[in-house]
Amino acid sequence: MTVPGDRLTHRQVLPRMFTDLKPRGAVTVLACACLASCSPEYVIRGGWEEAKILSDRRPIEEVVTDPETEPEVREKLLLVRDARVYAERQLGLDPGKTFTSYSRLDSDTLVLVVSAAPEFELRWKTWWFPIVGRLPYKGYFQFDKALEQAGKLESEGYDVSVRPSAAFSTLGWLPDPILSPSLREDSIGLAETVIHEITHTTFFPKGQARFNESFANFVGWRGSIEFFCDALADVERCEAAESRWHDMRLFGRFFNSVVEPLQELYASGGTEVELRAGKRSILDRAAARFDDEVRPQLVSGRYRALDPDQMNTAWLLSRILYYTRLDDFETLYQSYPDLKSTVSALIEEAEGGDPWEALDRLLEQASFAPRAEVVDGD
Repeated sequence: MTVPGDRLTHRQVLPRMFTDLKPRGAVTVLACACLASCSPEYVIRGGWEEAKILSDRRPIEEVVTDPETEPEVREKLLLVRDARVYAERQLGLDPGKTFTSYSRLDSDTLVLVVSAAPEFELRWKTWWFPIVGRLPYKGYFQFDKALEQAGKLESEGYDVSVRPSAAFSTLGWLPDPILSPSLREDSIGLAETVIHEITHTTFFPKGQARFNESFANFVGWRGSIEFFCDALADVERCEAAESRWHDMRLFGRFFNSVVEPLQELYASGGTEVELRAGKRSILDRAAARFDDEVRPQLVSGRYRALDPDQMNTAWLLSRILYYTRLDDFETLYQSYPDLKSTVSALIEEAEGGDPWEALDRLLEQASFAPRAEVVDGD
């Protein structure tokens, strides 16, 4: 377990992170606009890396017709193209120029993403960015800088979570290519990634990171189910996508079930020693409950045990970022004819206001009662 003052290297961090359930999807990177909250070095490095990725991209149509392209890469890029077309034409999403090109990287991990939270509060530390507002994470192309930032935050008393990401998104401001690390996903995960990220380019309320990621998680998985079931009529992959969406919602229930006991503990007014011991006990019991009760209910067969040593407040919040009210999104979907009409109704209702309140209103109109939300934040 990492404690304040420990010095970690990327060789220690990356293997540990890949044994855990981690949020999927790209990290939102607008480094060239991050002038108000980021150091000049961070801005320059981020801008350089983004420019390099964009300059190295090739149109997907060019890559798939190139006889030198590996068959597996060609197959995956054709899937990216088809999923993108489906998202635009059948789901009503706006991809802009996103995923019309491909860029090959030298690494399987593009950035390390740092998240933090006060040790005894269920509250994200956020960084302010122009255009997108506050985000509860910060991505680093330089791994040593990510770990340096993580160590600094730990020394200031924060719980810290560091995770890898194989992609980034500029939310349509630049023509984001599909990156070679994303092609490590199987076809189901790749289709979900494409639809997830195009959901961001379509609708991304400022300062609403938890809604944005959870909504895109819902649209990505529901969209991939419709893509394989309806557009491709692929029964095997249709059923596999449905299994993963089932598991995503199960994860959401589990992660959110850990929130209430932590909230009660943090509000108890105990000493730091008592709070630290109580938190460790709650997280250890949660990991054991996941193994004993949750894993037997998983149907996709793709997920391993949780590592209690990685679990802290920041770890939990970084998961909740992607897994908030997934069952409510699914309930709303069941009240509409299809995903396109569901997404359209929610975007229209949420325009210019609080998207969670918009979801509540639509659920109420559909005569469904939304669950109470217990996590502070956006």
